[in-house]
Amino acid sequence: MPLVSTVRDRWRSLDVTVRDGLIALAFTALGFFPPLATIGTRIGELPHRPLDALGIASALAMTLPLVVRRRWPALTLALVVAGFAVQELRGYATFASLGLLVAIYSAGAYLERLRWAVAAGGAVAYALLTVALINAGSPTTADAYPLFLVALTSAWVVGAWIRSYRATEAERRRLAAQTALAAERERIARELHDVVTHHVTAMVVQAGAAQFVASSEEKVTANLVAIGETGRRALGELRDLLGVLDPARRAPMDQLPTLAEVEGLVAQSRAAGQPIELVEEGARPDVGAGRELAAYRVVQEGLTNALKYAAGSRTVVRLGNRPDAVDIEVSTFGAPARPGAGVGGSGRGLAGLRERVELFGGTFHSGPRPDGGFTLTARIPAGESQ
Repeated sequence: MPLVSTVRDRWRSLDVTVRDGLIALAFTALGFFPPLATIGTRIGELPHRPLDALGIASALAMTLPLVVRRRWPALTLALVVAGFAVQELRGYATFASLGLLVAIYSAGAYLERLRWAVAAGGAVAYALLTVALINAGSPTTADAYPLFLVALTSAWVVGAWIRSYRATEAERRRLAAQTALAAERERIARELHDVVTHHVTAMVVQAGAAQFVASSEEKVTANLVAIGETGRRALGELRDLLGVLDPARRAPMDQLPTLAEVEGLVAQSRAAGQPIELVEEGARPDVGAGRELAAYRVVQEGLTNALKYAAGSRTVVRLGNRPDAVDIEVSTFGAPARPGAGVGGSGRGLAGLRERVELFGGTFHSGPRPDGGFTLTARIPAGESQ
């Protein structure tokens, strides 16, 4: 019901002290409301006495302390118990005595320290009150006192259960936040790996190639220009990636790499000296930004590995565009044509790619070829925009 939801939301938006203050005022008002004046929690059943100044004070002692029932639950309980004891021993009757159950519940729910000491003190206080009522001539039967104690204990148990439930929920939320944080860190690490490894590998290979063409000024210049362009592209992608970490900045989903930029990726690797053939079949389906990025990263990792471990070897990139999926294959053939250009790797790229592709319900495989080369394949199904 909209009205109930609105009232509940407004109530929860109030400060807890304000809410407890309103509860205390409500109990106070009801305690002096004529139809409820003689209805409440009583056990001694001593002869009824009309409210006087002491009776009013005892009633207020059982309601007003509820304002601080969350902040100082032990003090609240002590004041309410004192007011209740005066009521029972003097024969007053008021609805305000229900504040005792609220105070016991609050102690069970919000008391952080000395819980067993407070519970033991409450049991002693109840025993002393029972003895005092019997000595004062209370007509209450002996079996009523244990039953009343069970009712009071139940209020404490309910409060303790609520406290335990809240603590469990808080721990669950903390663990969920930690898991989400770890997943986000892993995602960022994977993105950094993909961006940095590819561009830096290309720069290392280009710089290594420059050593073999030192006698040709034009080729050295071309390599240096390629290194500069690769460095600028790396800085641009890093800037976009790190900008996502800014909470005030909207994620640039429209700036993420797509399959349309695979040709530029291939051209960059060719500039590093890698002979690459790009074969694309079919019309590109609308797979969504997240899947486009995953497909781009698959090609990027395949070309990075080709530069690392098979520099100079023939490399073929195949994109099979289907209405329901994109098939990707990056293969190197035979041993590298020129040694010494490769750089080491952490092995993180392939594992990260597998997770990324499987996140979208795709498949990923990688392994060596009989001729000494390597093949990386992936299928990324089409889906809604991510």
